Amino acid sequence: MTIVGAGSMARGIATRALIGGHGVRLVDHSHAKAAALAGDLREEVSGGEVQPSDAIAVEDADIVVLALPWPAGREVVAEYGTALAGSVVVDICNPVDFATFDALAVPPGTSAAEEIAAEAAPGVPVVKAFNTTFASTLRSGRVAGQPLDVLIAGDDEDAKRSVAELAATGGLRPLDVGPLRRARELEAFQFLHMAAQERLGLNWSSAVKILP
Repeated sequence: MTIVGAGSMARGIATRALIGGHGVRLVDHSHAKAAALAGDLREEVSGGEVQPSDAIAVEDADIVVLALPWPAGREVVAEYGTALAGSVVVDICNPVDFATFDALAVPPGTSAAEEIAAEAAPGVPVVKAFNTTFASTLRSGRVAGQPLDVLIAGDDEDAKRSVAELAATGGLRPLDVGPLRRARELEAFQFLHMAAQERLGLNWSSAVKILP
């Protein structure tokens, strides 16, 4: 799999992927940043292999994770175009207007994931996942002794199964919540989760958990 981005969420998702035995390539506009993260992960995590890449590095990737803030993921998908053919694209972003932290930065009736899917080349499935997990919790994989839930939305069933397998092998609990349009609710819910951190004193260490 390829992760586009080398920030804290890339670190968290790569940690889970490596624990699950997946090989990981890291791509970032700063090769030095990608190389530094790869070096850290080699020291911290046993499992699959991790390496930085100068190239687009998506042509033969089964999964391409856009570990990028909004709207960078949309721009990357448009730029990569047909290079993503054969890959499952995973959008993890929350399109929050960080200038005001008062609203989502996409129009009502859509989502970042749906806008990314609209930019993707024909036949490239887009799945929403990992947006309701914080980076620090992904690194540990658990909160309060329980595995993280990874809520997954998408219109391609095989693509969702691939993302669910990635989550499950990394020790997380994948939950299919429906078609890609459910990303609207996932993004809005995580915005609330983020906005509540300071008020509730959670320090970005909480998790969304669905209990039977």
